[in-house]
Amino acid sequence: MKIKIFVTGGTIDNLDYTSKTKAPKKQKSLIPDLLEQSRITADYSVEKVLFKDSKFISDKDRRLIFKKCKKCKENKIIITHGTTTMTITSKFLGKSGLGKTIVLVGSAVPANKYKSDALFNLGFAFAAVQVLPKGTYIAMNGKIFSWKNVRKHLKTGFFEKEK
Repeated sequence: MKIKIFVTGGTIDNLDYTSKTKAPKKQKSLIPDLLEQSRITADYSVEKVLFKDSKFISDKDRRLIFKKCKKCKENKIIITHGTTTMTITSKFLGKSGLGKTIVLVGSAVPANKYKSDALFNLGFAFAAVQVLPKGTYIAMNGKIFSWKNVRKHLKTGFFEKEK
């Protein structure tokens, strides 16, 4: 079983900027180093699709992510994504019914910062993508959510089922 990882940026990759500051042009993704550190033995490949703070991911970007998911030969996909708009992207992909297992993952604290949740969340996403049935999910902080009923609680920063 081969797993495709699509990198889109977000806090997990230490991307946080405002509309007044510019996105980094040549910043290297932290994801390959996290995967090496995790000693993940699953067969996977990594592709950088975008590199944005998720506040600035547009529907055009979501269409690009969708196209990448559709065209890749792998049926198990992990997408690293910022948490601000992760639920929007999960719904966009979930409604498409691609017939693949897609897991979106991110972190509240950048991967290169003290007490980051990135390493755990990424490992958890690897486990989740291998056992979940076809569909689109968010895997964060030890919980799995379907695209159909998930939201980010703005006060706590945790994901939860929509009420």
